[in-house]
Amino acid sequence: MKRNHLVLILVVAALALMVWTGVDNYRRRKAEQEKLRQMQAQAALMSAAPAASADAGAVPVEEMKSPLEGKPAPAFTLETLQGQKVSLASYKGKAVLVNFMATWCAPCKVETPWLIKLRDQYGPQGFEILGISTDDLDKDDKKMNAQDKADIAKFVANMHIDYPVLIDGDSISHPYGGIDALPTSFFVDRSGKVIASTIGLHDRDELEANIKKALASGGA
Repeated sequence: MKRNHLVLILVVAALALMVWTGVDNYRRRKAEQEKLRQMQAQAALMSAAPAASADAGAVPVEEMKSPLEGKPAPAFTLETLQGQKVSLASYKGKAVLVNFMATWCAPCKVETPWLIKLRDQYGPQGFEILGISTDDLDKDDKKMNAQDKADIAKFVANMHIDYPVLIDGDSISHPYGGIDALPTSFFVDRSGKVIASTIGLHDRDELEANIKKALASGGA
């Protein structure tokens, strides 16, 4: 009798453990789904901002034009993660997409694979992308500064970015009108003039159209 009672207790305990494990796994899956949903919602919000702001009388994102359009792109020189200095002027004669981004930017993660494929497609025609990281760098702490750079390098590796990524982008944000949302992109033609710009997440077709426009403009 006692043995049967012990067996019953063990069976009940095993069943309780199975139930608890199932509930725990369910909660984890829901948490992961919710995290993904939030990332997707943030990306969608960036692209849907024009519709949301129309009723409030705000200027839709697509209609917001940078005052730099039609003017020479502000010159800059920034460092790569490897410490090499890269200037925008060195790309004169090419069409360049100056893409302000950050490792924590969810819409940037949506956009980056498109940029990689577009560079592969149009690179042979003289197109290049300069990724401008706006991630904070602790310049006063050598150890933290190295960690900040390591985090950016990890992001670059995980996203399989094969175009130049330059750091300390905040140092050049002012001449570019201030970077209030990410990603923010400036399409520079072969002569060094800004021919288009975008704020927030835009679809791949629009990015490609602006790249073609930059390639076709400013040639000799």
